Amino acid sequence: MSEERGSRKTLVGVVVSDKMDKTVVVKVNQLVKHQLYNKYIRRTAKYKAHDKDNACKIGDRVLMVETRPLSKDKHWNVREIL
Repeated sequence: MSEERGSRKTLVGVVVSDKMDKTVVVKVNQLVKHQLYNKYIRRTAKYKAHDKDNACKIGDRVLMVETRPLSKDKHWNVREIL
């Protein structure tokens, strides 16, 4: 599937909320190196992802794939639970 549609961004994160219908909030942690001080900074971001089967629970590690805008702030799809 990914070959015909081009490469898509993927992220791995932890589900922090599953209260919405077919939507989960996923927290993604990244280590970023500071340009000047060369120290590593821990960055976190939260994304809303589409979970069509309502299968994800709080604490699950999930693999998300970028997709077309599904709502105002939902642009990711849950591909699998790791």
